[in-house]
Order: sequence, then C-alpha cells, then structure tokens
Amino acid sequence: MDPQPLEKTNPSLGDKISVSGVNVWYAAQQVLFDLSIAIRPCAVTAIIGPSGCGKTTLLRLMNRMNDRVPGARMTGLIRMDGRDIYGPDVQVSELRKRVGMVFQKPNPFPGSIFDNVTFGLKIRGMVLRSFLNDRVERTLRQVHLWDEVKDKLKTSALHLSGGQQQRLCLARALAVEPSVLLMDEPASSLDPINTARIEELIVQLKAQHTIVMVTHNMQQAGRTSDVTAFLHKGRLIELADTATFFTNPKSPSTQDYITGRFR
Repeated sequence: MDPQPLEKTNPSLGDKISVSGVNVWYAAQQVLFDLSIAIRPCAVTAIIGPSGCGKTTLLRLMNRMNDRVPGARMTGLIRMDGRDIYGPDVQVSELRKRVGMVFQKPNPFPGSIFDNVTFGLKIRGMVLRSFLNDRVERTLRQVHLWDEVKDKLKTSALHLSGGQQQRLCLARALAVEPSVLLMDEPASSLDPINTARIEELIVQLKAQHTIVMVTHNMQQAGRTSDVTAFLHKGRLIELADTATFFTNPKSPSTQDYITGRFR
C-alpha cells in the first residue's frame, strides 16, 4: 500500500513561500498530486524522498524553471511574500533575481572568476567597475573563497577544483542578492571536506536567506535544516521541524524511510 499524507499542510500569509494544491504533469504523466507546503522565511527546508518522487520538480516550480519544459503544466497556486508567482503581471526575469538556484553539479560559465560572479549584475545593467569589484569581493568572502582566488580573478573559472566551482556558483547566485536560494543536491558531487564547507555555508546563509534544499542525504538534512519534508510518488507525506521529523515522525512511512526499511 502506498503511504498516505497525514494531513494537508495549509500555508499561511506569514510564510515566505506557500504552495497550495499544486498538481504537475509532464505531458500525460502526473508527477505532483495536490501538494501543499509552507516554506518559512530565513530557515532551511530540506526536501527528501526516493528518486522520482517529485523533489526537483517542486524546487523548479519555485523559480518557474519548468516553464521551459515542453509539455509541462501546473494547476494550483504558489505565492512568494503573498504574491502569485505565476500571475500574469509577474516578470520571470525579476522573479529569478529574487530566487537564486544552485544545481547538483557545479556549472561555472567558461569565463573568468570575476565574470562568473558579475554575470547576473551585468545583464541587469550594473556595470560600474567599483560596484562590481566590491560585490565580487563581498560575495566571494561570503562563500569563503576570496582568500583562495583573490589573486586570480581573471583566471578561467573552469580551472578551479570542483568544490571551489560549487562555491563560485553559490557566489554567483548570491551576487544579485536573492531572498530565496534553491539548492538541488548542492554537495552530491563533492568530497567530504567540500561537502562540510557547503553545509557550513548553508547554515550561515539562512540568517539572510530562505533556503529550500533537495537532498538524498538524510544526515545532511539533519545537520543543516530547520524543517524537513518527505515526498513519495508526488505527494507530501510529512512535514515537521527537523528534530521532530527524525526522532518522532508521525507517519509510519516516514519512520520506515529514515530507518532504511522503506520499500
């Protein structure tokens, strides 16, 4: 028998992001079912669940990346700061300025370190050199990369190590000062040392950013998140404070999943 959601999570106007009754299809295949979830401001929400359960689809809805997928369609409502982000008056480019995204694998552009960090700023018309210099230093310091690259900002970003590239991609997202950061398995391709660095950054960044993170690593969710959500087959099974989620889950399916008995 498939696990059933315990109860509907009703988003409120105090949430940073509220997802209400969302259904998603890719062509004829439905991948999310009547999903509602509330994302707290200035907190880390981890989304866990088996492969194919809809985690990344949910994440991509929050900055409208699924708009680019042929045959994708959605019903329901997603609000950010109380505003419908799929409303006709919303400019997607402005939404993505407010909602940064870091992907599973580092994806630096084939330009210099400096050009990578300033890319989003320049396409928004911010070209004053002193401003760009200040923003590059500030964001690279924020991700603890400045001391490693300050003397080679004109060097290709592709020459950096994998861990450095991922921190650079995070700096690129932070440079435009988003209020929300979406992270899709941000440390899955990194070694333990760089994984620890990314996790430390996530905890630090929540002071100023709302973070939604997809992860297969339940230990990572436990270390970094304030709230954890469990998805299965496109449905939200449980959402709780992380400490409660892992120590006293309400759903038997959640208990089975976190203890490795889930089938």
